[in-house]
Amino acid sequence: MQIPLQITFRGMEPSAAVETAVRERAALLEHFHERLTSCRVVIECQHKHHHPGNLFRVGIDVTVPGAEIAAGYGAPQHQAHEDIYVAVRDAFDAARRQLEDHARRQRGQTKTHAPPTHGHIAELQPDHGRIETADSRLLYFHRNSVPGADYERLTIGDEVRYVEEAGEQGPQASSVLVLGSPR
Repeated sequence: MQIPLQITFRGMEPSAAVETAVRERAALLEHFHERLTSCRVVIECQHKHHHPGNLFRVGIDVTVPGAEIAAGYGAPQHQAHEDIYVAVRDAFDAARRQLEDHARRQRGQTKTHAPPTHGHIAELQPDHGRIETADSRLLYFHRNSVPGADYERLTIGDEVRYVEEAGEQGPQASSVLVLGSPR
């Protein structure tokens, strides 16, 4: 880290044990992104009751080249945040996930989905049909590939969206969604 770790306590007395736990977790973040610039942690006691039940909120700001990541700033998620160490763990876990996602995006390893393909119904039989694709191929689809009772409503020429996959007899369409009819 280029800038030293900053830890701030709000609504409570600073704790050396909590600060040690935060420093250990912050050091682990550097394993998930090698170029951490800075890390700021705010630990806040939500209520000042003199009995058990105080909820802790931990906010983390991590700066890396090209992004600033903020985690844990919402309201405490559940009563488990009565334990300050659980609140620290949850906030650092959220920051770690965001750092991993950012590192994957920078490396170009994010998963992309192919856009859904469109076609038109070219043939209908009692239990299957064929879709004419944009490149004039005919793809088989089974009536079970059409959700609900939409198969009975299909007519030749209807526009559909589908997912092409490998079938036993070659390419076929699955997840057929009716978009509209040409009428």
